[in-house]
Amino acid sequence: MRPFRRLWGLTLISTALWFFGSSLETGASAQQVNLQPDHATPGATVVVSGKGLGQFKSVQFNKVTFAGVPALIQLWEPDLVEVKVPFKATTGPVEMLIGKKKLSAGMFTVVTPRIESITPMEAGRGTMVTITGEHFGATAGARDPNTMFGVNDVVIGGVVVQPRRWKNDKIEVEIPTNAVSGNVVVRLASSDPLPDGSCCAPVEYVTSNAIPLTLVPSVRVDPMTGPVGTKVVLFSQGFGTKEADDAVLIGSNLATIAQWKDDVIVAHVPLGAETGPLVLKRQGRERPLGTFTVHVPRAMAVTPASAPIGTLLRINGEHFGFYSESGSTPYSFMDFNKGENRVEIGGVPAVIYRWHNDRIDVWVPFSVKSGPVRIYRSATKPKAEGSCCQERGELVTEAGTFTLVTPVVESYEPKAAGLDDLVTIKGKGFGTFLKTAEHTGLELSQKAYKRRPDVEINEPESDRTVISNVSRTEVLVNGAAALVQSWTDTEIVVKVPHRNLYGIGRRGAFFDDLSTGPLVVRRGSWDVLPDGTCCMQKQWLTIEVGQFTIEAKGLPDTGYWNNNRPDANTSQ
Repeated sequence: MRPFRRLWGLTLISTALWFFGSSLETGASAQQVNLQPDHATPGATVVVSGKGLGQFKSVQFNKVTFAGVPALIQLWEPDLVEVKVPFKATTGPVEMLIGKKKLSAGMFTVVTPRIESITPMEAGRGTMVTITGEHFGATAGARDPNTMFGVNDVVIGGVVVQPRRWKNDKIEVEIPTNAVSGNVVVRLASSDPLPDGSCCAPVEYVTSNAIPLTLVPSVRVDPMTGPVGTKVVLFSQGFGTKEADDAVLIGSNLATIAQWKDDVIVAHVPLGAETGPLVLKRQGRERPLGTFTVHVPRAMAVTPASAPIGTLLRINGEHFGFYSESGSTPYSFMDFNKGENRVEIGGVPAVIYRWHNDRIDVWVPFSVKSGPVRIYRSATKPKAEGSCCQERGELVTEAGTFTLVTPVVESYEPKAAGLDDLVTIKGKGFGTFLKTAEHTGLELSQKAYKRRPDVEINEPESDRTVISNVSRTEVLVNGAAALVQSWTDTEIVVKVPHRNLYGIGRRGAFFDDLSTGPLVVRRGSWDVLPDGTCCMQKQWLTIEVGQFTIEAKGLPDTGYWNNNRPDANTSQ
C-alpha cells in the first residue's frame, strides 16, 4: 500500500501544479487591450488602452510592434499607452510586449495620404489653395520644423509650404512668393526608434500622390464690393492685348471694359449685376479672383427735411459708391468722370459738395422745389465683346422728401442805431448760417481767384483783382455787410457795420447818402449747368426787413482827429 500512496500523492502534486500554471496562462491571454484607431498613416499617434499595463521601465522591457516593426513610445501609463505608427509599418497585428508577457492589440491597417483635387488648378502667389482628399491626419503636428518628430507639410513645385488650416480631408495653404509651377504633394512626417529602442531615427516622410498646379502672376483687385457702376481695377502683369473673347465676369454678368492693358484692366460693375465670383476670362481660360459683393444703395435719413435755398443737405445711408468713377483710368482723380451720378431735389439737380460711400452732402439749389430726394447712380451694360455700351441706365434710390422753406421776417429792433450796436431780426425759415465762403466745386474755386467783373464792387487797379460777394448768407445795411453775431432759424443778431458815409460805389453807380437805407437778409445758391457740371452764376433770395438808419453814434471824439498820435511829440 505504501508505493500506491506515494504515487497517488505525486499525481495530486503534479495535477495541482499543472492547474496553477494553466490558470496563469489563461489570465494573461484573457487580458483585454484596445487599439484606437485601427487604421492610420505612418507617423500618426495610436492609443493602446487596457488594465494592468504596469509602469514603464525601459525601451527593452516595454515595447509595441506593428507587424513586427517597433514603434516609438510617447506615453506609458498603467492603463494607457501612446505610440507613433512607424515609417516601415505594414498592415498586420499590433502586439504589446511587457517583459516576457505578450499582449495582442488586434489588427492595424496602414493607409497613405491621397489627394483627390486642388482648387483652383491655376493660382497666383499669395493666394489660397484648397487641397481635398483623405488620410491627411487630424493636424499638421508640431509647428517647430526642428522637432525630433518632424512636421507634416505640403510641397508645391519643390518648395515646402506651411499650411493655414489642416483637416483629415482638407488642407488650405497660401502659395509663397518663391513657389514655382509644379506638383503638389502632401507629406506626413514619421520618426522611428533607433535599433536600441531609444529616440529617434532621422525623420522620414510618407508622400501622397502628386497633382500639378500652375502658378500665374497674382492679380490685385480693388475694390471687391460696391454698387452697379463701381470702377473695378485689376492690377497684374501679362494681361496682354484684349481679344474678342477676353472678359471680366461679375456673378456671370459681363463687366463693361473701359481699359485693357498688359498691366491693368479697368472695368465697371454692369446693370443687373449680382453678388458672385469675379472671373478673369483670357485666351479661353477662366481664372477666379474672389467673390465680388454687389451692394444696393440705401438711404437712411435726410437732414434737414425742410430748409431754405443754399442749405447743406445731408443724406446718410450705405453703399452709395463713389462719385467720380465712370472714367477709364485706374484712379478716379486722373479723369474725374462722374458719369450721370447726381442728386435731385424735387426734380432739380443739386450741387454736389461731398459724395462718400455712406454720406452725400449737397447744396440746395436756387431753383429747388419741394418734393422727393432721389440719388441717381449711372451704370451700363456692355456689348457682347465687353465694350461700352449696349445699354445705359441708372439705379435710383429714394432718400426721402424735402420741403422748401421761404424765410419770413416778423420784426426787427431797433430801427436806428450807431456803429457796433446790435440789431435783432426775428422771424422763421432763416435756415443756418454758412460760416465759410468756400466754393462748391472745382470750377468755382478756380473762378474765385480770377478777375470776375460780376463780383467787383470797386474798379480795380490794372495789376490787382478785387473779389467780393463770395458769401452765401448775409445781412446788408444799405448795401454794407453787417457783422453776424448769431444766426438761427428764427433769429438773427448783427452789429451795425462801419462804413464810409460820404459815399461808395464804382463808376456809374455811386451812392452819396448811405446813412439810411434798406435792411435785408439774403441767402445765395447756385443751379447746375444744363450739362450737369457746376455751376450757373450765384443767385440771391432777398428778404427786405425794413428801413434802417445808421446814427452818428460810436464815432471817435473830436480830440481823436486833432491828436490821434499821443507819442508824435516824443522821442519814442
